[in-house]
Amino acid sequence: MTIRVAISGATGLVGSALSFALRARGDEITRLVRRVAARSGSEARLDHVSGRVDRDVLEGHDAVVHLAGEPIASWRWTRDKKERIRTSRVDGTRFLADALAGLEHPPAVLVCASAVGFYGSRPGESLDETSEPGDGFLSGVAVEWEAACGPAAEAGIRVVNTRFGVIVDRNDKLITRQLPLARIGLGGRVGNGRQHISWVATDDVVGAILHAIDTPDLTGPINVCSPNTVTNREFARTLSRVVGRPALGWMPGPIAKLVFGEMGRELILTDQDVRPARLLESGYKFIHPELESALRAALGRSTVAATTSKGG
Repeated sequence: MTIRVAISGATGLVGSALSFALRARGDEITRLVRRVAARSGSEARLDHVSGRVDRDVLEGHDAVVHLAGEPIASWRWTRDKKERIRTSRVDGTRFLADALAGLEHPPAVLVCASAVGFYGSRPGESLDETSEPGDGFLSGVAVEWEAACGPAAEAGIRVVNTRFGVIVDRNDKLITRQLPLARIGLGGRVGNGRQHISWVATDDVVGAILHAIDTPDLTGPINVCSPNTVTNREFARTLSRVVGRPALGWMPGPIAKLVFGEMGRELILTDQDVRPARLLESGYKFIHPELESALRAALGRSTVAATTSKGG
């Protein structure tokens, strides 16, 4: 059965891949954009800054996927950058949730992006959806971000908060910044290299979102990350192996903190061993459960067909 799905952030890394997968299985897409929307009906305006939303276009959609937000990865977080990160997620999500709650024919489900940053840095802990939030800027943003979906949930819309891990994709900044060094043999660990990275392939980000849309009893937070976390050292070695080079580099922790500041502490040196418990319990089958497979697919070193049919 064809469904209608509205997507914010539809031109981003995840949004583009999701739009392709939805169209491939025969669904209809409406892009939520901040500018004045096209008259074709394939776009609807959603701009929390100006307070403008095309409610008439949003009416009657079966699902909404909210992916828009200020990019987190940068060299350093300034005060203004941190405020854009927070307001784009918290205020933008609350504005959308309010708009959906006020529709005469609201969607059955709102799938809203979140992040494993919710848990903060937790060395020595195995984390799942029952774990409490951690400390730090990103954890605080994630808590507010998920809470901003409240008006939609109160209106009877099923809300799923997808807590994404580090996305393994050739266009993601994690890869684009490490790949040049890896290709000349200077890829390597940061700090002591023992910190866990909860990662996920783009195919599985898309697969998990489709699964969330199609699974009526799935609600609340779900961790969207591989069941097989790796350490920072293992990630660097695997990337170097995929490109056929040794991993001879090393960035000491103090240097990472000096160069990247707070962003370095919360993104590069953080330790998060996160498990996708609810995804697995609900029957989702990972396309790339192993990092090497994900990296080879991301870098075009193997051909892996992603499953995009309904029901996964």
